[in-house]
Amino acid sequence: MTIPAPELLAQAEGGSALAALFPILLIMVVFYFLLILPAQRRQKRHQQMLASLKAGDQVITSGGLYGTIVGLDEQSVQLRIADQVRVRVARSAIAALQPPPSKES
Repeated sequence: MTIPAPELLAQAEGGSALAALFPILLIMVVFYFLLILPAQRRQKRHQQMLASLKAGDQVITSGGLYGTIVGLDEQSVQLRIADQVRVRVARSAIAALQPPPSKES
């Protein structure tokens, strides 16, 4: 049995180090495409929705209140949640626009 030369050992160790890093890199790429990228897209859509709010929009807050926007400023939104009942909430507390009511016959 022959003992490999030191140059061959160095090449083999370098190749195995690269082979050991490959699964970690692959996991990081999969993690990025499955978790980080969709979260960034969702955050961007939410920011666009908040920027496009206008009076008359029906919204749902993150606390579960349903209301209609009656006033807007930079940081807050005034919602009418019932007749003669208005509340002021942070613009960031708006979770979504209410879906239009379905017309069932």
